Amino acid sequence: MTNSDIDHLTQAMHKAQALKLVLDSEFDALKKQDLTAFEVLQAQKLEILNFLAADELMEKVKSHTEDQDKAASSVAIWDQVVALMNECRDLHRRNEILISHKLETIRGALQTIQSPDPLNSVEIYDRLGKIRPSRGGAPMGDA
Repeated sequence: MTNSDIDHLTQAMHKAQALKLVLDSEFDALKKQDLTAFEVLQAQKLEILNFLAADELMEKVKSHTEDQDKAASSVAIWDQVVALMNECRDLHRRNEILISHKLETIRGALQTIQSPDPLNSVEIYDRLGKIRPSRGGAPMGDA
């Protein structure tokens, strides 16, 4: 196994670690609703994913796994890369769930605001804590 071959696997390990950090930062940006930071992280994530999906890297890994002598020395590094990528997959899913939840909340709020249906109306209280009559529907006592 050449130093170049080990370098490719080591680079893959570093990129997988970087991806994990980006996904954690992405989650923090989503929680804070910091869209500027989220956009910057998307560019970083894309760069890392492009490296990890590069044909050259995949060819190196494939050649190592086919050669038993080389495979023995690179398996430990590759196993770490695979474990990190599995962790990144789980972090990505977590971020996706958070995004989906936020989008569903926004859709629900928009539907409530836009809907003239009195069944979907929200009760609004005045300064004294009493329910204000609905804009278009019947007062609560008349229902």
